[in-house]
Amino acid sequence: MRINFPYPGIAPVEVPDANLLGVFAPGTVSPSAPIDRLVAEALAHPIGTPPLRALASFRTRVLLVVDDVTRPTPAAAMIPVILAELQAAGVPDDHLAFLTADGTHSPMSRVELERKLGPTILHRYPVFGHRWRDRGELVDLGTTSAGFPIIVNRHLRDADLIIAVGHIVPHRITGFSGGAKAIMPGLAGAPTGTEDIHWLAAQYPAHLISGVAENPIRAIVDEAGLRSGLRFIVNVIQDNQERVIRVVAGDPVRAHREGCLTARHVYGVPVPARAPIVLLDSFPADLDFWQAAKAVYAAELAVEPGGVVILVTPCPRGVAAEHPELVGLGVPSLAEIRQRVASGLYRDVVAAAIAALTAWVIRERACGIMVSPGIPPDQQRALGFEPASTARDALSLAFQRLGSEAKVLVLHHGGEILPLPP
Repeated sequence: MRINFPYPGIAPVEVPDANLLGVFAPGTVSPSAPIDRLVAEALAHPIGTPPLRALASFRTRVLLVVDDVTRPTPAAAMIPVILAELQAAGVPDDHLAFLTADGTHSPMSRVELERKLGPTILHRYPVFGHRWRDRGELVDLGTTSAGFPIIVNRHLRDADLIIAVGHIVPHRITGFSGGAKAIMPGLAGAPTGTEDIHWLAAQYPAHLISGVAENPIRAIVDEAGLRSGLRFIVNVIQDNQERVIRVVAGDPVRAHREGCLTARHVYGVPVPARAPIVLLDSFPADLDFWQAAKAVYAAELAVEPGGVVILVTPCPRGVAAEHPELVGLGVPSLAEIRQRVASGLYRDVVAAAIAALTAWVIRERACGIMVSPGIPPDQQRALGFEPASTARDALSLAFQRLGSEAKVLVLHHGGEILPLPP
């Protein structure tokens, strides 16, 4: 069977029918209404809270927190509907501001901001970007009930009403994206907060976190978000064509959990068995390896012990501009990464966490082969992968390792898919 990839310049590969276990992708669901109507309906019937018109007034200082360009949330189409609701409540323009939840990603360019928020927002309202390493941009709000530090962007403290705009898909760090994740780790700072949340998640295997709405990491995230002042979310669930099929709005926990049910239905894909070879693209997490690694995490749920994971991804921005240690120190065994963190060898613990999450798959469970025109072969090796020029070459290498009769499972939309083995 011919397997195509959603990337110009990356050639397809033929997988022999005798080897193919199946080709899987998240669901395709026809939207029931245009996105503006779905957002308006969700705002009119919020889950677990009064509507925005009852939460805001002409005195309310409102901060809209929006995820960044690495997420496909169609914020530019959502924001006008949210603003209309706030304006109906009497909130004046000079009481509105925007803050992008960049996490530890590279800052967005002006072009990216205009694409994300819409072209008029930058001219009409203050728009701030999160800088996780800038201590002057952070405030310490104490700790969660479990002692987890809450060190977040200072602009949160200036708002009376914080609204988070995002999307919900399965996620290796917090179970699902969306909800209070916009605050923690989206607006958290170093050396605690965002580092701690990533490192803690890296201590768990994927089946305990990915696609699990109630998990130890999400409990911390929710408490930290609420303690930071988050009161309302507007989250979308999209299908595998990035079409919005549902919008949930309201309480950051209750509305989020409703959205998780839909997201698991769309992105949870039953597969017939774990496979010796898992071949997958990283779409839509394609900008750099920091994002494309999400496909590797998904493969942990689908590959047999001792198997091979073939990652096909463009990564035009390379590995991770904000985290050079990920290449410098590489991806050794999980035990060695933990030892390096304990000894202080990693100055960037977030990079260590991504290395550990990768090691769970291509060191502890299987091995990895990468097809990526954006990452040089020496850097692919540093990340723990064997480089291959094409998917055809990668599959040949996998068959050489495991035998010509090895079964192959193909996963599309690997950046967000949730394989559900029997």
